[in-house]
Amino acid sequence: MLKVGVLGAGHLGKIHLRLLNESEKYELIGFYDADPINAKNVTQEFGYTYFENMNTLIDAVDVVVIVTPTLSHFECAKKAMNKGRHVFIEKPITNTLEEAEELLLLEKKNNVKGQVGHVERFNAAFTAVKDNIEQPMFIEAHRLAEFNPRGTDVPVVLDLMIHDLDAILSVVNSEVEKVNASGVSVISSSPDIANARIEFKNGCVANLTASRISLKNMRKSRFFQKDAYISVDFLDKKVEVVKMKNAPETPGDFDMILQNAEGVKKQIYFENPEIHQNNAIKDELESFADAIVHDKTPIVSLHQGTQALKLALRIIACF
Repeated sequence: MLKVGVLGAGHLGKIHLRLLNESEKYELIGFYDADPINAKNVTQEFGYTYFENMNTLIDAVDVVVIVTPTLSHFECAKKAMNKGRHVFIEKPITNTLEEAEELLLLEKKNNVKGQVGHVERFNAAFTAVKDNIEQPMFIEAHRLAEFNPRGTDVPVVLDLMIHDLDAILSVVNSEVEKVNASGVSVISSSPDIANARIEFKNGCVANLTASRISLKNMRKSRFFQKDAYISVDFLDKKVEVVKMKNAPETPGDFDMILQNAEGVKKQIYFENPEIHQNNAIKDELESFADAIVHDKTPIVSLHQGTQALKLALRIIACF
């Protein structure tokens, strides 16, 4: 078992603590939180060991899970990596691109592994259909949330849209060529709603909308590619896969056939991939343990986390 410590015991930090404590792949050593009152409450309620000094906790573990505010991600990760510790960093990887790029250098220099907490990559709906997504040419994503003061210290692009940016970058095998975006601040000092149009060099276009001032929650992405339409509902864990193939010469009574202007006939059929219900946060943490033990590249590497941040910052720069 890998010895693990958690930095940050806020809302998400407590979830990580619970799941790491339950995991058979980790031994939870303890946690550090900058707020001693909160730390005392967490210790009293859950019984986790509190370390008053961050460095003492880092020295005692193999893996450091960083669930602190984004502004402190870099310093926390830098301390851990320079001590030879593997790091799991909640998204976004860092506050600036320069910080993220320095972590990439530290990862290589200290021969450690890092993973970024882009949890939607482990969403049961997404993993069920990811292998069906091949060379998508148009992508539409909506991530809408009801207002919650938590997270409003950063633009909605870094708070919500970055989930979809990472997922899209994982299935589009092409470099970004052009970005157009707009954002509006309604309640917060930073944009609360944003739309971005991303054009890739291979011709793929992605249109993303993110809002944290909606009246309902929605997390849906739609992928259009040659002879297929794939819809992923990240919130309700549902998928829809509609494909087309050449129509048989003698269609059956219940076959759905389309004919275009040139007379080409296609048959529409549906696939129903099996969705295995899971705890995505637990899966991402345990996949990181597997990457360390078996010396493999993490599913969401620091490089991929950096690419998502780079694109997010490029979108914000359009506002």
